[in-house]
Order: sequence, then structure tokens, then C-alpha cells
Amino acid sequence: MTPDQQFARLVKIAILMFVIIFGYFMFADAVIPLTPQAMATRIVTKVTPQVSGKIDSVAVTNNQWVKKGDVLFKIDPAPFTLAVEQAQIALEQVKQGNAELDASLLAAKADVQANSSNALQKRSEATRNDKLILTNGVSQQLKDQADSDAVTAEANLQASNARLEQLKISRGQYGEGNLNVRQAQNRLEQAELNLSYSQIRAAQNGVVTNLQLEVGSFATVGQPLLALVSENVDIIADFREKTLRGIQLQSNAFIAFDGDPGRLYRAKVSSVDAGVSAGQFEANGSLATPEESVRWVRNAQRLRLHLALDQQKIHSLPSGSRATVQLVPNNSVLGFFAKVQIKAISLLHYIY
Repeated sequence: MTPDQQFARLVKIAILMFVIIFGYFMFADAVIPLTPQAMATRIVTKVTPQVSGKIDSVAVTNNQWVKKGDVLFKIDPAPFTLAVEQAQIALEQVKQGNAELDASLLAAKADVQANSSNALQKRSEATRNDKLILTNGVSQQLKDQADSDAVTAEANLQASNARLEQLKISRGQYGEGNLNVRQAQNRLEQAELNLSYSQIRAAQNGVVTNLQLEVGSFATVGQPLLALVSENVDIIADFREKTLRGIQLQSNAFIAFDGDPGRLYRAKVSSVDAGVSAGQFEANGSLATPEESVRWVRNAQRLRLHLALDQQKIHSLPSGSRATVQLVPNNSVLGFFAKVQIKAISLLHYIY
């Protein structure tokens, strides 16, 4: 075989290999899609105090694992303890004031009864004198005096009734339904709540990170002082939309993490995002801005999948760790090729 024939043979073999590899990638991209655009994410909670005050103690260190309810740090409770005591005193004062109003109500009721009896007596005397004046049994002066006394007694009765009603309004309802008691009780509960806020606790299991605390520093309401990284891992993967045909929830997948090369983790598709930012438009009163491109074939749009690991043993995996995700079809033969494909890439992570 001549050198020209050998070269032509090598060219044909190279073209054939290229066609085979190109065909495989086209086939794999459509049937067993894979993406390196994936990462592990965790919910990060910014821990902010709900009351302001001086930091009294710090119970955790940076990158420490904590459980839900564990104390992270404490704010000096002294001012909040005093506020609770003041609210308790105010509640006692309200109850004491209600007791005094109860005594005043009893006195006002007795006054109404006395004035009612006196008014009845004065009206009777005035009526009797009205009859006696016709027979000259009493003088005009006595009759006028009796009429005046009856009017005065009636006015005193009305005044005592008004005082009684005023005291009833001031007293309000009895028991815990009393408005003043409820207001004082509310202030006490708020003071107790603020006292409880002086102990800042973990809202979930996780790892403390970005700790920016020292004893003696001042904590301000709404100012984040540390971050709490959740223990739950959520894998997000961005696939080209054409490769997601037939993908459903609970579809199988393999994940290879850059930080753990050579090892595959099984996962399932937990959800698919409803859209991406490119499909979100702001109603700002401006006209539409069509996308301009000189490319004949535009870039493929990517959609985001969320995957849940079958085994949650990688609690130490940092948020933001890069990964490669391989979707696995239900067909056993295609599933074998998918596993070989992701396994080969995971092994390459030892090199790159």
C-alpha cells in the first residue's frame, strides 16, 4: 500500500470516527441529556436581632453546626427585664384602679338610691302642698319652698345618675375583658416578648457562617450579624429546553460533584422552574424592545431543574459546589449509556 493510499485510509477513518462521535453527541444530547451547569445550593438565612442592645455573650463559633432552637448569641437582658417589671407594675396599678372604681361605683349607687328616696319625698311634699294651698292649709311661701326642694332633689338625682354612668364607663367590663386590663396585659406580653428576643436562637438546623460578633458590640434591629446555612441540599441544573422533552417529576438522574470526583450520586427531579428571567417583563410604560441578533442560529434557552439527592450524606458539601447532572431515561439500554457517560466525565474531574 502506497503512502498516498495509507493517508487516504487514515482520512477516511478520521472522517468516519468524526461522524460516529458527532452522531453520538447529537443522539445523546437529545435522548440522554447532560449538563455541567449545575450546583449544590442551600437556603441561607440571615440572622438579625429583633431588639437592639449590647451583645452580652456569643454561644457559637464560625462554621459550627447548630440545631433548631440553639442559642446563637445573647443581648444584655437588663433593660428588657426592667421593662417587664414596669409592665407588671402597670398591670397591678390598673387592677388597683379598677378596684377603686368598684368602690366608687358602690358609693355612687348608694348616692343614687338616697337621692331617689329624697326626690320621691320632696315630690310627695310638693304634691301635698299643692292640694293644701287650695284650702289655704299652707302659705304660698311654704308651697313655693316645697316646689323648689322637689326640683333640687330631682336635679341631685339626675346628677348622681350621671356620675354613676360615668363611673360605669370608666370601669368598663369586669375581668380580663376590661379595656385597661387588656392594654396593660398587652404591654406586659410585649415586654416579655422583647425579653425573649434578647436570646437569638437558630430558626433551623444548619451551619453558622460569616460570624461578625464580639461581646460588647452593639446589635441593631434588622442588621444581619451572621448567616445560617441550612442542612438541606438542593441541586439546581440548567438544561437546554429541547433536551427536557419527556422529563417528568421523579425522573432519575446521576450527579457528579467536582469536589468528589469519580463518585456518582443518585437523584430525582423534584421540580422544574416555571420560567426564567428572560421571560419576565416589567410594565414600565415603555415600548417593547425586541431582541436583536445577527446570528442565524440563536443560543438555546436554558431552563432550571431542581433535584433531590436520594442519600443526604453530603452535609459537608458547601453551598455553591459545582456539579454535573445526567438525566437517566427509563430505558435500560439508554440508562446504561447515560451511566457510562456521566461516569467518564466524573473520572475526568480527577484531571480537570
